[in-house]
Amino acid sequence: MSVSTLSATSLWRDRRFRTFWSAQGVSEFGDRITELALPLIAVTMLNASPSQVGFLTAAVWLPNLASLFIGTWVDHRRDKRPLMIAADLSRTVLLLSLPAAYWMDLLTLGQLYVIAILAGTAHVLFNTAYASFFVALVERDQFLEANSKLSATRSISFMGGPALGGLLVQWLTAPVAIVVDALTFAFSALQISRITMTPAASDETAEPLLRRARAGMRYLLRHPYLRRSLGCSTTVNFFNLISTALLVLFASRELELSAGTIGIAFGIGAAGGLLGAVAASPLSRIIGVGPLIAAGAVIFPGSIAIAAFADGPTWVKATALAAAEFVGAFAVMCFDIPNNSLQAAVTHDYMRSRVSGAYSTINYGIRPLGAVVGGLLGTWIGVRPTLLVSAAGGLLAVLWLVGSPNIRTRELDGLEPPEF
Repeated sequence: MSVSTLSATSLWRDRRFRTFWSAQGVSEFGDRITELALPLIAVTMLNASPSQVGFLTAAVWLPNLASLFIGTWVDHRRDKRPLMIAADLSRTVLLLSLPAAYWMDLLTLGQLYVIAILAGTAHVLFNTAYASFFVALVERDQFLEANSKLSATRSISFMGGPALGGLLVQWLTAPVAIVVDALTFAFSALQISRITMTPAASDETAEPLLRRARAGMRYLLRHPYLRRSLGCSTTVNFFNLISTALLVLFASRELELSAGTIGIAFGIGAAGGLLGAVAASPLSRIIGVGPLIAAGAVIFPGSIAIAAFADGPTWVKATALAAAEFVGAFAVMCFDIPNNSLQAAVTHDYMRSRVSGAYSTINYGIRPLGAVVGGLLGTWIGVRPTLLVSAAGGLLAVLWLVGSPNIRTRELDGLEPPEF
């Protein structure tokens, strides 16, 4: 029996991993509903313009600019689990305020922006704590398998979540659909509270937070693997958010697809993510971890061009939208899974949350700028040409990997955090 088979078997039998897996799966499913419902609230109920939709998407990602400081603070806490629970419960309360405002006829774009920022902050807290939580939850030789399983669940959520979300929006209105996501975060908090584990190592230094934050950023930018990964991911994220900010608006107004049709197209297209999550681990063994990351960095951003060229009857436009989502979802799994596993393998334990925060500050912090640029470009040159700009610009990301140790990495076995 191979090492990968043993790892897979142990994870299937690992109660702690299964508990966390269920929490992650349910909350991811709810997220897909909100990702469709939130912009639809802005577009269909509040008559938002392309630039306003871009600002809303930017608000979701804006808290990532503080990831470095949040991650540095998190690194100082030995047990990261209570922070993850608090983040989930915060998002539950924030999301429930949306339908409450709708029922009281108080819903405004301003409230959407505030909720997006606060929920985004809770998301950052959860993710920076998760970096250390993950390596305490699974063994090193299980990183690829665990990431594949978690990503497969995420892909399944992209298949069913948008379709269900679209139908819920049509039947019950978008604010009511968001109640479902709020309840999924409550479930996630409950499941994580049931996990017992030995906390990962924490940063016990008495240095001031600002100095520790600078050390985390310096570690990231000097790291031979992480700095190249950061440049590639940040470029992908910037150009991807240019199109992501406008995709629901494009499908609704320019392709003239209903909420249900958009959700079904997204759900069908997301099957590519499930296929990619399953295929990423064996593909990494066949062509190598680094080459697979590079291939994903090219195909993922370029796939949006399929939707940008969509025209003709409704079924043709819906098919093009689903095809763009399918190719992009497959490619992003082939990029994210080996890339995340490589980062986990080459980062020192005591730096994980700080590095995760520093990485997110730049990598996710660029997303608000991409969303704003997308909204402004959509207003200036039109939504369809903006999608093509996104596709073309995203191809530049792979240049960061040329000549890097990342692209030369074939496997993770024996790989250790470098000294520098």
